[in-house]
Amino acid sequence: MASRVRRALSAAVHRGWEWIQRHGEISPSTPGGRRFGYLGEGACIGFPVGALYGEQWISVGDHTLIGTHVTISAGFMPGLDLGPDLIVKIGKGCSIGRGSHIVGHQSISIGDDVFFAPYVYVTDQNHAYADLDTPIGRQWPENNSVVIGDGCWLGTGAIVLPGARLGRNVAVAGGAVVRGEFPDHCVIAGVPAKIVRHYDPAEGWLPPMPYRTPLISVEELAALSVDGMEGLQLLQDRLREESA
Repeated sequence: MASRVRRALSAAVHRGWEWIQRHGEISPSTPGGRRFGYLGEGACIGFPVGALYGEQWISVGDHTLIGTHVTISAGFMPGLDLGPDLIVKIGKGCSIGRGSHIVGHQSISIGDDVFFAPYVYVTDQNHAYADLDTPIGRQWPENNSVVIGDGCWLGTGAIVLPGARLGRNVAVAGGAVVRGEFPDHCVIAGVPAKIVRHYDPAEGWLPPMPYRTPLISVEELAALSVDGMEGLQLLQDRLREESA
């Protein structure tokens, strides 16, 4: 009897939590979504959310998916007037991993089709430390805008510091600390991050990429992605067959 009661209670709790997660999501049609400067068609912020404030100065593009426990903020705290311009701009078709933080004060621009793994941190502000007699946390902060180009991938735990500029399709290794400018089509890693592989139009990828026959073509992958669960199952089956 006790085990049946436990199972019933467990099932009720899980169903209730699924209901809360589903109805706690922020989308363009919800009251939370309408607070944003722009929250595009098909965009969604998972529940539970992290800290969200300064939404009026935040733009999220169409079909961008933001995971649970993600913090996106503009300004130091809620209720500030940050002026006429958007501060945090996230493009369309992006995926922002669970527990990531995007903290903007001047300008953070994230392009289209950018993917964050979990726990990525991006900010455009640092505390200064030049005054030897004042605690660092009380010194006037310094802002420097951040740009992350279209198609970039940022691995788990990557940190993007003020002034960083990433070109198009830059792969950032997990745990990298990114500062400075990086060109299109490169792989960066380390603390501080440095280029470890880049694409040369005449010679291709340097150092050369290990050759592997593609599992499917880019066109097939795009077709599978629009087929929803059925397409993902087909992809999973192919991956399992390849590893067998």
